[in-house]
Amino acid sequence: MGVWTNAWRALDALGVGESLRQQHNQLSGVLNIAIMICESHCGLFHLPLPLPIFMKNNFRDLISACRLPLQYQVFQLQKYHLRPKENCNGEHDVRCVQRKLLLDALLKDLPDGTIRYSSKVVSIEESGYLKLVHLADGSILKTKVLVGCDGVNSMVAKWLGFKEPAFTRRSALRGCAYFKNGHAFGHKFNQFFGKGVRSGFAPCNDKTVYWFMTFTPSSKEKEMEHDPTKMKQFALGNLGKVPDQVKAVIEITELDSSSYAQLRFRHPWELLWGNISKDNVCVAGDAFHPMTPDLGQGGCAAMEDGVVLARCLAEALSKKQNNKAEEEEAEGEEFNRIKMGLEKYAKERRYRGIDLITSAYLIGFIQQGNGKVLNFLRDKMPAFFAGILLKKADFDCGKLSMP
Repeated sequence: MGVWTNAWRALDALGVGESLRQQHNQLSGVLNIAIMICESHCGLFHLPLPLPIFMKNNFRDLISACRLPLQYQVFQLQKYHLRPKENCNGEHDVRCVQRKLLLDALLKDLPDGTIRYSSKVVSIEESGYLKLVHLADGSILKTKVLVGCDGVNSMVAKWLGFKEPAFTRRSALRGCAYFKNGHAFGHKFNQFFGKGVRSGFAPCNDKTVYWFMTFTPSSKEKEMEHDPTKMKQFALGNLGKVPDQVKAVIEITELDSSSYAQLRFRHPWELLWGNISKDNVCVAGDAFHPMTPDLGQGGCAAMEDGVVLARCLAEALSKKQNNKAEEEEAEGEEFNRIKMGLEKYAKERRYRGIDLITSAYLIGFIQQGNGKVLNFLRDKMPAFFAGILLKKADFDCGKLSMP
């Protein structure tokens, strides 16, 4: 997953940022290539995706790699660096992080037994000041605070009154390739646009490359969701005529290292009017603000949620109870403090979620578009879209400290 500057600030607040930086290369810039069609008297020519290694040289190398006559090739090459600017909170830090390493870093300081895996929530029941969480295996968990981080199909979000996230009519293939002897993609994130397909490559470290492809699927292509072999065949078939080194990224990807997903998002107005929290229950991450991946902010925003939520709950739970109060009254006071803490969290995160969902949807709609107007906006306004990516990442969720 892409981890942008705002997420690194959250990870630093949790004390795990530095260890993860040591395992992943910092990306020095973003290179966009718009794939276009060129008509001539000699026929119709398609510019295939060039290998990112050629991008480090010059346009002549790029043209040579495509094996087409120069006069028939039309393309847009857009490049921008991740550098600090005026009023920015410092240099942008963007890296492609392996999820397993991220999870390991977050888990290592937790007590044994804190995490319970394969625990699907099937229903939620109220019991006084507690919530009873019924799991698919028949077990029941009692909790003073219920935070739903259970993804786009969140049962907690449903309990709060949210609708199922809407489908965008777009899908995504994702994979991770391991090069035993190292790759030659450098430290740049490479994106390719054209013909209704968006794809790209981002190095995680010197031997691992993350790749993706977003597209509008037909009914037949939706059937490959549970067939990794068909996923790989589809990805290779939609790359176009490319050098063998590009195909190798997908070809060497292990079948269990790729995935298919239909892209979904929550309508922004649902966050405006909906219950992000209710009593001692709230949502975070994809259960709260599912969005398309076009900003690379889904996971990053979830990390922001975690820091803000921890801060709000710590303030609520750290207040001393009245020693003279009866036990039931003390429980009621604690319940009310938790409720107020979650309301504070919801207020702080509501408009951030709306902003990211809306921006991601609009950028994805334009970048993956295949019409004349959308192509014009995408190809003629690269600096504008690059600025949006950096602006949304220039966010600080704050620090954590003992109350």
